[in-house]
Amino acid sequence: MTTFEGMLDVKSEWPELAGKPVEEARRQIRTEFPEIVVHVVPEGSMVTMDFNEQRVRLFVKDGKVVREPRRG
Repeated sequence: MTTFEGMLDVKSEWPELAGKPVEEARRQIRTEFPEIVVHVVPEGSMVTMDFNEQRVRLFVKDGKVVREPRRG
């Protein structure tokens, strides 16, 4: 049974990946959490506002991550 307290231990942000090459960031997230789907999105693109804990969006410009990746 999953409890709210147990969910607090799950990593949901990767501030250390801001500024990194997109493939490096994708590889690190997928290594830590193989079940997560990583979407690469050009900076400034429109995206849906739904929350999905199994998704991480990498907002990129010139091949680099420009925002802190996070679940959602």
